[in-house]
Amino acid sequence: MARIMVADDSDAIRLVLSDILTIGKHEIVAEAVNGLEAVEKFSQTNPDVMILDLAMPKKDGLAVIKEVMPNHPSAKIILITASDNHSVINDCLKAGACAFISKPFDFDHVLKLISEVLSK
Repeated sequence: MARIMVADDSDAIRLVLSDILTIGKHEIVAEAVNGLEAVEKFSQTNPDVMILDLAMPKKDGLAVIKEVMPNHPSAKIILITASDNHSVINDCLKAGACAFISKPFDFDHVLKLISEVLSK
């Protein structure tokens, strides 16, 4: 069981991820609806994993990663995105994200990826 934070501006995506994570026996320790809130709540809760949307208001996923990683170098961040812009995805991975999931995502893939990221 991991302590997980979900940061996505879509209520529907947060709900689906919460359901998947709860079924997978993980604990949701925080949710954020924009990038500013994601940075703040990450620092407050120090989750085992943050699932972070790339396209968010106030700060995008890349900006969040660049702000979180210097203060939390062991942070495990999984990016979720509907974008196929591999340049931006690669920038996120270089900035410290561990992995990414393309939307729409598969239930089993999400849980498998969390296990993989936690085992690193």
